[in-house]
Amino acid sequence: MKTTQLTILGSTGSIGLSTLDVVARQPERFRVYALTAHRNVERMREQCLAHAPEVAVMADQEAAQALRAALAASGSRTEVRSGPEALAEVARAPQVDAVMAAIVGAAGLLPTLAAAEAGKRVLLANKEALVMSGALLMDAVRRSGACLLPIDSEHNAIFQCLPTGYVCAESVSPHGASRIWLTASGGPFRDRPLDRFGGITPEEACAHPNWDMGRKISVDSATMMNKGLEVIEACWLFAVEPSAIQVVLHPQSIVHSMVAYEDGSVLAQLGNPDMRTPIAHALAWPERMESGVQPLDLLAMGKLEFSEPEPARYPALGLAYQALERGGTATAVLNAANEVAVEAFLDERLPFSEIPALIAATLDAVEAEAADSLERVLAADYRAREVARSLVTNAEQAVS
Repeated sequence: MKTTQLTILGSTGSIGLSTLDVVARQPERFRVYALTAHRNVERMREQCLAHAPEVAVMADQEAAQALRAALAASGSRTEVRSGPEALAEVARAPQVDAVMAAIVGAAGLLPTLAAAEAGKRVLLANKEALVMSGALLMDAVRRSGACLLPIDSEHNAIFQCLPTGYVCAESVSPHGASRIWLTASGGPFRDRPLDRFGGITPEEACAHPNWDMGRKISVDSATMMNKGLEVIEACWLFAVEPSAIQVVLHPQSIVHSMVAYEDGSVLAQLGNPDMRTPIAHALAWPERMESGVQPLDLLAMGKLEFSEPEPARYPALGLAYQALERGGTATAVLNAANEVAVEAFLDERLPFSEIPALIAATLDAVEAEAADSLERVLAADYRAREVARSLVTNAEQAVS
């Protein structure tokens, strides 16, 4: 069996940690070539000593210097690099077979594109790469012959429910699929009265009832912007119109998504809420391998519930559909505004209840253009961040 050389973009985050856990269970199948992170020096030092990658990349230059010194003191031979170009280099390195794209937010776009352009097996956990520049990424996959496999539990579930041999970016329609059901837990506030949303704290928003996720993604789950971004991602991955995708609340997070077929069949993928399942699936595909996930006990679960999300409770979901309808760079603007709004909320500069309003105002202020080049996408992202930050500042001044 050939050993798969793996680069993990964002190794110190929750997806990166789960990936390393799965890989460590299969030492004969996988070898870590490179690990990357933003500035978490201590965790990266631990990972380098445990997995001995050839290269470690820190996006932050000062963090790279600190890591270099720490690894030298520990006798590690791992080479330390820094900056955006170094991220792209380890994503497209000739010796790399697969790239786990797990950097959260817009920062993951360029290295993910680099991996796709180099024809790698791209394990896509960074939904923003498709939200910002879906046409560019999918075109790179087609031109290079890269293998794109989704890691988000919902998209991985959809992929598993499609016929054997289906490839992402191929339309599901010829296979008889008529509708995609994206399940959502509803986050920690699905039962909280709407008149109590104004006092929500970052700690409350990050306390997801089912999943262990990073702070930014946890807030996105609470607003359900994560589901809006997943709708956009699904449109690109499975070549379907937004009208063919329906979001459904499923508090237990056991059914990860479903595909309805023309003959009336509905196929669902079930499992415990543990990201090691989709990670192991994509790493081993088209085979299967042990992931360390506890087997699902449906008898202990007892019942599975489904309901329709309330628009008034989750306005961010509607904003994602609006951005899709506008097209072009509108989805990049949506993503940028959301990142600024979530950061401001986590810094206690913006109330939780004002996150969707800030995103909507940014969408109205930044005109959508054709997303036909990386330069245009990045320009829209930059402009949206400027506008969103200005709106945050104005809101703070109005309160003070």
